[in-house]
Amino acid sequence: MKPIYEPKGKAKEYGDYAINIYTGCPHRCYYCFAPSVLHRNIEAFHSRVEPRTGIVDEVRKQIEREGITDKLIHLCFTCDPYPTGYDTTPTRKIIKLLKDSGNHVQILTKGDGTRDFDLLDSGDWYGVTVDGIHNKSCCPTPLRVDSLRIAHEAGIKTWVSFEPVVNTGNVFAWLRVIAPFIDKVKIGKLNYHPSDINWANFGRIIEKECQKLGVDYYIKESLREEMNK
Repeated sequence: MKPIYEPKGKAKEYGDYAINIYTGCPHRCYYCFAPSVLHRNIEAFHSRVEPRTGIVDEVRKQIEREGITDKLIHLCFTCDPYPTGYDTTPTRKIIKLLKDSGNHVQILTKGDGTRDFDLLDSGDWYGVTVDGIHNKSCCPTPLRVDSLRIAHEAGIKTWVSFEPVVNTGNVFAWLRVIAPFIDKVKIGKLNYHPSDINWANFGRIIEKECQKLGVDYYIKESLREEMNK
């Protein structure tokens, strides 16, 4: 097993290296690509969440074998590094291995990673995903807002992934709240599913809003293509 790998395709926009720690994810996002990519039954993927066999030891071996250091490693693409309702000790152990070997981590979660902030520093990124599905009222979720604020105050770089956007109002509401303590946002359209969002119009407006609020931003390629039509 080589758990540390180079992502390809659209995932490449997020970072040069990544690790997927768990076999599934409990969040049940309807747009989730992971079951298809992993050739897993959708129900099994969302109901059976456990660390990949030997993942912590395999990460340690690969770091030692390949001398992996001074890299930014994304956690995670096909799972959540902090699956709600599950023991996330493997995540903590992997972060410690990466940090002890001189690497940095880029975390993206819908859960709560505050327990591991003591392992992170100014070279690390802590981020949350906001799509609007779990928060249809467009009111920013207190837990995720608080975790970003705590990370910022601890000197950890913070970011938010607005991808895929399924509720445009949610994006604007979140931006106004998080602007004072966020280092970057990444914004991407909903792909492979029907949507009544005018992507070109949304992209242009949200870009202006980011600029107005002084928020550093990155427009994902598929959304930028719509804006340029």
